[in-house]
Amino acid sequence: MSTSGHRNAATNDEAILEVRNSVGLITLNRPKALNVLNLNMINIIYPTMLEWEKDPNIQLIIMKGTGEKAFCAGGDVKEFLGNRPLSKEFFPKEYRLDNLTGILRTPFVALIDGITMGGGVGLTAHGRYRVATERTLFAMPETGLGLHPDVGGSYFLPRLQGKLGMYLALTGHRLKGRDAYFGGIATHFVESQVINELESKLINQQNITDDSVRQILNQYHAKYEGGEFSLAKYMDKINKCFQGNTIEEIFALLQEDGSEWAIKCLKHCQKMSPSSMKVTIRALQEGAKAPSLADALRIENRISQEMMERKDFYEGVRAILIDRDHNPKWDPATFEEVTDEIVNAHFRPIWDSDPALPK
Repeated sequence: MSTSGHRNAATNDEAILEVRNSVGLITLNRPKALNVLNLNMINIIYPTMLEWEKDPNIQLIIMKGTGEKAFCAGGDVKEFLGNRPLSKEFFPKEYRLDNLTGILRTPFVALIDGITMGGGVGLTAHGRYRVATERTLFAMPETGLGLHPDVGGSYFLPRLQGKLGMYLALTGHRLKGRDAYFGGIATHFVESQVINELESKLINQQNITDDSVRQILNQYHAKYEGGEFSLAKYMDKINKCFQGNTIEEIFALLQEDGSEWAIKCLKHCQKMSPSSMKVTIRALQEGAKAPSLADALRIENRISQEMMERKDFYEGVRAILIDRDHNPKWDPATFEEVTDEIVNAHFRPIWDSDPALPK
């Protein structure tokens, strides 16, 4: 890789930001922790990306993760346990960064080679170009953690084909490799063996423009075209069953379908946090109508802050990430107990915490 014009823009052990030729390169650098995103990383990435956006000499921004396992496996949510001030600060700043990736005028390429979940999705899903490989593993698993598919999930998920977004949001279903492309999460697909070559090609262009970036990505993608979406055979069922306006309607449609796929899906969904499931449906319904990503993220911040005041998030993190018994005790424990009043509480304005996001 050429290092002509190389200079460090900002750096710490967890995020490396540098300029190579006319390219701003961001490397998430916590490989042992699957590059999960923390406040320290956000605080260095956001102002540097803003700087690059204003700098006429920066013609392209690339984001990638260190190691072969993960691009970014999510936000470092375990840090929130016993630290409410941190979560109050983290979510608005994370969403501000997510929003920036969606409104950049500078071409932005995310190399989502490996696990890309939760907060890692937020860093990439709104960006102009997202390159998946056979190692890509996409998921929004938040309903099983007592959270909701945030980081702009309420905005981009309803804009996927049919009811795929609602299905992914409620089930946490994982899309692997090419499926990330077929599902609309990635804009391009290449094999991981050429990802470094592709990065080098992008960086070493003589005159970088959006057209030249797209042309290079298309050329590499064309070498690996083929295959079929693994969910293609289920899309009719997904569109039919996940068109319900409430979780009760969705469950009834799955029960009515009665196929092995539908019953398995139903049983899986019934294990999720009842509060998270009901709030998620409402969030995606609101997000589908949102005029901009920024508008959706403001609502998501309200939801996240309210969830930090309730029990399910802490119980989900305990059961899935700490004790790993995968036996969370949700509160409320049943879908019937999650009232409209509980759901509505997640959407109330928080005047001192709504992030100011440019559109």
